[in-house]
Amino acid sequence: MTARRVAWHRARLVEASAETATARRLTFEVPTWPGNDAGAHVDLRLTAPDGYQASRSYSIASSGSGTRLTLVVAEVADGEVSPYLVRDLAVGDEVELQGPLGRYFIWRPDDPAHAGPVQLIGGGSGVVPLIPMAAANEGAERPVEFRLLYSLRTGADAFFGAELAGFERTRVDVVRTRESDGARPAGRLTQDEFAEATIPAAQSPALFVCGPTPFVETVAAWAVSLGHAASAIRTERFGGG
Repeated sequence: MTARRVAWHRARLVEASAETATARRLTFEVPTWPGNDAGAHVDLRLTAPDGYQASRSYSIASSGSGTRLTLVVAEVADGEVSPYLVRDLAVGDEVELQGPLGRYFIWRPDDPAHAGPVQLIGGGSGVVPLIPMAAANEGAERPVEFRLLYSLRTGADAFFGAELAGFERTRVDVVRTRESDGARPAGRLTQDEFAEATIPAAQSPALFVCGPTPFVETVAAWAVSLGHAASAIRTERFGGG
């Protein structure tokens, strides 16, 4: 697939809805958008009336061709950009987006290098770039084995509830760290649970891991200890907002 040219674009908010109590789903119309692969991200820039600018990187929650893209933004306490996007940005308002960015943390259904099984592992809002990967596989002519391991605090913190329930070609395992789901007590994901819920190393899956830095580093270390090749593990971390 030909790489899409990276550029700055004017983006107009056309749809907005609450994802959780502290996160918001934003869909933008971007007339000059070239489309993007699953797992790509953008730099979003805001400009104040006095000329002051602030920018942050956000994973894209959608993929494919077309001139619309979706972000799901979680508000970061004391953040500079995310509180405005979650609380104040109104339908019809415009922002600037640079992208599509990212060639490492992407998955393409038509890429021969991505013909094997895929294990997705998301911590909190780190699930955002993983959902379009699973969605792309759902619609692929030759789908591969997909699994998603999703660690989050409580059920109320879950992103993409409808999408997760609708996947037919992706096995989804959810771990809640601060409440019981009735079958599992509250608590952090353990290495034994990780091993049980993920595709074994013997099947040589590609692993995509996204979340807070401590989560990503822990999971990547577990994967290596279980026999996964370090070169098969692709990671992405998120920070301030």
